[in-house]
Amino acid sequence: MLPEPVLQLRFLTWLKFSNFKELHLKRAMLELKKVSKTFSQPDGDVKVLSQVDFNLPAASSAALLGESGSGKSTLLHLIAGLDKPDSGEILIDDELVSAYSDRQWNSLRRTVLSLIFQQFHLIPTLDVMDNIQLQSRLAGSVDQSLLEHLTSRLGLGALGKRLPHQLSGGQQQRVAIARSLLHRPKLVLADEPTGNLDGETSKSVIQLLLELTRETGSGLLVVTHSQEMAGYLDYRWQLSNGCLSQLSNDALEG
Repeated sequence: MLPEPVLQLRFLTWLKFSNFKELHLKRAMLELKKVSKTFSQPDGDVKVLSQVDFNLPAASSAALLGESGSGKSTLLHLIAGLDKPDSGEILIDDELVSAYSDRQWNSLRRTVLSLIFQQFHLIPTLDVMDNIQLQSRLAGSVDQSLLEHLTSRLGLGALGKRLPHQLSGGQQQRVAIARSLLHRPKLVLADEPTGNLDGETSKSVIQLLLELTRETGSGLLVVTHSQEMAGYLDYRWQLSNGCLSQLSNDALEG
């Protein structure tokens, strides 16, 4: 038998030249298996999602495209535990979360998940710094180093004492982004995060969101109707008639 130091050296050499690390990084942070959802309406049932499959690799980003009313927000709400699928499975970080209780979901949203909405959902009586730290305080601690980094990168350092009504729309969304990333979530879900912003501000905000999620190692799923915004993300998926399909770059450009 080879001496232990030699075995360790051989293992480290194999690790360096193998794709082990790449495979680890590409494991699924979010996975949907045959997820379906139907809503009852006065004129009959409406099937919004039909046997949907989806996979988001860890530390990557994806856009979820579709027309208004196609079910994009419904799908995001299922992933966030704000609604329950009729059938199928949802896994986050290899955990089967679709069977979670409300209490388990609340814990997951405080620690592993983070949500960004079109409406900024800032507390009007709290200043910028308190709004940013709110979710992290609920989770138990505030990373002061990351707080300083986020406020600096998002241009919020001089706005710490302002209340939400004293901020522009773009500034409010930057506060919401900082709040969503401060507790280092493994997965960020964003529902039309720039829907209330003008074109240039939207571009700036989505680029910052992408840069910061990459810096913190968070996965990112963005619901959008904008082909331009989708082009910034790693993967693009289209939801139509209850079915979800992955788009190629050629399909997106076309």
